[in-house]
Amino acid sequence: MEFIDQKLLDYCQDFSSDENKLLKELYRQTNLKINQPRMLSGLIQGRFLSLLSKLKKPNYILEIGTYTGYSAICLSEGLTNNGKLITIDPNEETNYFAKQFFKSSPYDTKIELIQGLSQEIIPTLNYMFDLVFIDADKQNYNLYFDLIIDKVNPGGLIIADNVLWSGKVLDKDHDIQTQYIHQFNIKINSDKRVENLLLPIRDGLMLIQKL
Repeated sequence: MEFIDQKLLDYCQDFSSDENKLLKELYRQTNLKINQPRMLSGLIQGRFLSLLSKLKKPNYILEIGTYTGYSAICLSEGLTNNGKLITIDPNEETNYFAKQFFKSSPYDTKIELIQGLSQEIIPTLNYMFDLVFIDADKQNYNLYFDLIIDKVNPGGLIIADNVLWSGKVLDKDHDIQTQYIHQFNIKINSDKRVENLLLPIRDGLMLIQKL
C-alpha cells in the first residue's frame, strides 16, 4: 500500500537521485521472475536506505531478510572502505538470485549472504553493528530486536520495514500478522534504550537509534 497519491509518488521519484543500472535491472528481473515482487524496496525506499547508510558510514551492517538483494546493495553504498554487510535469509531460490546481482555490483567482496534462520545465526555473529535493517518474518520482529540490540553500537541505527502493514495497524480488529507488527511498534516505543521515529515511507519504516 502506498500512502500518497501515485502521481505525487511519481513526482517524488522524478526529483530524487536515480537508482543505477544494476538496481534497475534487479528491479526488472525480480518483477519478471520472482514471487511477490512488491516486497522489493524500490527507488524511494532504496535511495532512503542508501542515504542513511552514507550518512552513517557504517563499518558493519546486518540485514535480516535478503529477498532479491536490492536493499543490501543500497545499504552497501555507504560502507567504509573496509566495511562489511551480512545479510541473512533462509530462501535458497531468492538467495541464488541475489548472489548473481551481488557479483555484478561493486560491493561483492563486502557482502556476505548467510543462508539460514536469523534467530539461529545472529547469536553466532561476533560483530558490533552500526546499522541493522529488519525486513523478514513479522512474527519474529520482537525476537530479532532482542537478539541484535546488544550487538549494536551506541548511536547505531536499526531500521524495521513494513511497520504500517498496508495500513492495517489502524484496523480495530487486528489479524495475527498485524498483531505482530503492532506489538513490535509498542515494544519499540516503550524501550528506554532507544529513540525512535515511525515514517510513512512505502509500508512504514521504523527508525530506531540506540542511545
